[in-house]
Amino acid sequence: MIDKKHILALAAFLGLTAVATAGDIPLDPTAPYQGVRSNPVTYKVDFAAVVTPPYKCKTLKIWLPIPPSDSIQTVSASALSSFPLNVEPKRGRETLYGNEFAYFEFHEPQGAQMVRHQFTIKTHDVHWNLDPDKVAPVARWPAAFAPYLRSEELVPVDERFKKVAGDIVPRPTSPSRDFARIFDWVNTNLAYSHKDSSLQGSAVHALEKRGGHCSDYHGLCTSFGRSLGYPSRIVYGINPYPKNSPSHCKLEVFLPGQGWVCYDVSETQQMIARIQKNEALSDTRKVELTAAAKKRLTSGFRDRTWFLQTRGSGYDLEPPAKNKVAVVRTIYAEADGVPYPEPDPANPGMHPLSWMTMHRYEADRPVTNPFQDERSLAK
Repeated sequence: MIDKKHILALAAFLGLTAVATAGDIPLDPTAPYQGVRSNPVTYKVDFAAVVTPPYKCKTLKIWLPIPPSDSIQTVSASALSSFPLNVEPKRGRETLYGNEFAYFEFHEPQGAQMVRHQFTIKTHDVHWNLDPDKVAPVARWPAAFAPYLRSEELVPVDERFKKVAGDIVPRPTSPSRDFARIFDWVNTNLAYSHKDSSLQGSAVHALEKRGGHCSDYHGLCTSFGRSLGYPSRIVYGINPYPKNSPSHCKLEVFLPGQGWVCYDVSETQQMIARIQKNEALSDTRKVELTAAAKKRLTSGFRDRTWFLQTRGSGYDLEPPAKNKVAVVRTIYAEADGVPYPEPDPANPGMHPLSWMTMHRYEADRPVTNPFQDERSLAK
């Protein structure tokens, strides 16, 4: 029998790093990420947002999320600034999920203001390689998981969502298998759309409209997961490559013995659609690649072409904003206490934009997006 020591030695020889050992993980939402890390890449990031305040605005407030360092990603050389007004930001950490923000407050701003974060981040591909038979349900979750089981305005756990979740999973078995069924339902029933999306991680929008943006997909999966008694959350981050809107959302589910496991349902759906439309592929190859994409999804996978910024939804900012936020995608801004609407440059009907991001990334090696590159499914 191969013991734990030999497995770790083999992983090291192959250039892989075990984040932690699954069986060692307690039922604790602050436990480090699991999985096997590979393909490290380091990005130099220059990220900015330009916000145009309304005429005669007295106070413009901007919250800029600070990416955390954890067992998957490491942030260093962080520098914050603003232009043309030179404002010293305050750092604050909200108490529900521990998300950190740089807070800029501009008084009597004349014209557009820019906030900027320059930093270096090292991140990895992570494969959880889940075995559904080794993921057992939990009869009673500790109180610390309450934020990930609760009902929220946009992510409800009510009779409507419980009924649909119950239709998808009539008899819960392994949490891993149950989520595979949820993903199949979402892939079959939802259509991806920037034009008709909430930009707030709304399970309500996704269920009523049968579609939406990545956050609507993962908001719906969160509602279904919580309806079945599984701690679930939306996580928002950045794709560090040229893209009009760099933000992207994923789903995380806490699985016993595994900790938080990452899934990207919307990107997998779009990848499968591209495979099916690719006339250069034979029917047999399309079937093989589709099966590989689904297996990678259900096994747990997080790509190195994304880094995390915020976890969770429906929380109070620090310092407090006028209202709770649904999610923070890139920044959150208020002018004289009035929240700015979320811009989506991929939506042709959303013009003009009240604010916009600017961003540049320099990777220390060539990187391809595994949701765009079919060759990544062979790994």
